[in-house]
Amino acid sequence: MKFAVVVFPGSNCDADAYNAAKNDALSEAVYLWHKDKTIPSDIDCVILPGGFSYGDYLRSGAIARFSPIMQEVINFANNGGSVVGICNGFQVLTESGLLPGTLMRNSSLNFVCKDVYINTINNSTRFTSGIPENGVLRIPIAHGEGNYFADEDTIKSLQDNNQIVFKYCDESGNIDDKSNPNGSLLNIAGIINKNGNVLGMMPHPERLSNNILGGNDGLYIFDSIKKYYDK
Repeated sequence: MKFAVVVFPGSNCDADAYNAAKNDALSEAVYLWHKDKTIPSDIDCVILPGGFSYGDYLRSGAIARFSPIMQEVINFANNGGSVVGICNGFQVLTESGLLPGTLMRNSSLNFVCKDVYINTINNSTRFTSGIPENGVLRIPIAHGEGNYFADEDTIKSLQDNNQIVFKYCDESGNIDDKSNPNGSLLNIAGIINKNGNVLGMMPHPERLSNNILGGNDGLYIFDSIKKYYDK
């Protein structure tokens, strides 16, 4: 399979995502520039990486949503292609309408950078099928606006359609307020769209995808995608 990593002005996790896909998941990978107007036909999964696209002016992801490549990403997703938005990429996905809800300032009003634990709520997706049964992963976060919010109807729809993929938890998998690093509703750390081909998550799997980094829990996500296309 083949990944494509979009690079926006201000992206700072593009090389990390590329390295995780190519060298850790042992897949083909290429970069796409934000001004590109086409996505090559052999791309299976597009990654919108973390960082501070366009300096996070207005709102995080608000300007990146209007980059030329994003209309192609929307078309790609609407045609069934896999899209993963990580941190700032998640924010871009909500701004572009590919995922519901929004990411607000952390409840502490502070930037939070640390390893957290996330519980896999739905391991039947193309992004999570390779995650072990206990479902608890240690993944780093680094954000100031990771507080997921949506109205009651949207939250109910996410629950009814099993679209909540990850929730913040403690090391044993307990989901509680103490393990919530940013105030997200229901401890939400990641969601998918109704069709199951677009994932947004605030934690950074590419930052812990090789044991040389101190762990490889993030690799489960890249390997799950690879498994989906290689089956």
